[in-house]
Amino acid sequence: MAKKKPKAQSGTIAQNRRAKFDYHISDKLEAGISLQGWEVKSAREGKVQLTDTYVDFHNDEAVLLNAHFNPLNTVSTHFVVEPNRVRKLLMHRKEIQRFRDAAQQKGYTIVCTAMYWKAHLIKVEIGLAKGKQMHDKRETQKDRDWDRQKQRLVRETN
Repeated sequence: MAKKKPKAQSGTIAQNRRAKFDYHISDKLEAGISLQGWEVKSAREGKVQLTDTYVDFHNDEAVLLNAHFNPLNTVSTHFVVEPNRVRKLLMHRKEIQRFRDAAQQKGYTIVCTAMYWKAHLIKVEIGLAKGKQMHDKRETQKDRDWDRQKQRLVRETN
């Protein structure tokens, strides 16, 4: 009897859907992230929250703030864990400078939109974001509702 193939797991660990609703995201970039061992284990279990995360710059380095890694019970017994610690992003100097200039001069915010696996490495997707006005958010909600309704109509006709 043939063995069942394991399901191909998607590489996505966590997404920041709130950022896509609250901001116009113009320029995206993939960056590495410096994690400790227990944080990688938590990421494997999917216990990561990216809500309200943003990128700041300290000493010519980009750091990720407000990312919450929920510690596992097996790890938290013998490590001192900080779920919301500041994590360094691994980016080229030119990329850091380009994003820093945009954030300072043009009034953009740099937010983390997703965290995912790329081979055996964990990567984050960051983007330059400009805040949406209330009417833009309403329009996004209307578009989302209309897409959902179209899907229902297509299912009902088939």
